[in-house]
Amino acid sequence: MAKIHFLGTCSGTEPMEGMHHTSLVLETNGVYYFFDAGENCAHSSYTSGIDPMKIKAIFISHPHMDHVGGLGQLFWSIRKVSRRYGKTPIDNKINLFIPCMETWEGFMMVLRNSEGNFDCDFDIIVQKVNDGIVYEDENVKVTAFHNNHIKTGEGSGWISYSYLIETEGKRIVFSGDVREISELDGVIGEGCDLLMAETGHHKVSLLGEYAKNKNVGKLIYIHHGREIINGREEAEEKVKTFGFPAVISRDGMIEVI
Repeated sequence: MAKIHFLGTCSGTEPMEGMHHTSLVLETNGVYYFFDAGENCAHSSYTSGIDPMKIKAIFISHPHMDHVGGLGQLFWSIRKVSRRYGKTPIDNKINLFIPCMETWEGFMMVLRNSEGNFDCDFDIIVQKVNDGIVYEDENVKVTAFHNNHIKTGEGSGWISYSYLIETEGKRIVFSGDVREISELDGVIGEGCDLLMAETGHHKVSLLGEYAKNKNVGKLIYIHHGREIINGREEAEEKVKTFGFPAVISRDGMIEVI
């Protein structure tokens, strides 16, 4: 049985009480896989019982601050726990998949100036995300699909992605941020068990209609924009009319898959 921990469910707004920027954690077979790293993900994950020594991989959808703002702190906290308790992560490494290497290089510059040149007792294996299967182990397979959320210059490559996560016989789609809802067509394919779709740039009703027509088993709204922030009760009434399971996520929520 897999679980998804919703550490942060807010879009890139000013700070909101009770909400943090986007970060989700897939838990399966006792290990963890992060998807995006909003500003409070290290604190929220650790204090909710997620063991940083059991994090196997971190996947970033794109380099906007509301999706990477907590990445440096997350690795700083992993190193701190490792040194404090004399432990190291599984296989003595953590895999990081990130679309923009310059973003990671910037975080490393800060981390090296923090303490001890950020020397770790484990390896950080960093890979640039490209279309196709980016990661596969005994628990999960993760496939990346580029989208047009961020405009890129000619020849500079894609730096914004959605992810298809396959685990325990389930197909889970993490939208990241997309310019057009139709950009999820290729990720969903013939259908998925769970679609986690962002509302920072798209309306609740339009996403509901889209999911209903795409053989989606369940829709969970994430990365909330003003429609949900300013009118959650009204939005929750809307999703009740869709005729299939749909939920507006909250920070701290856990979904059993």
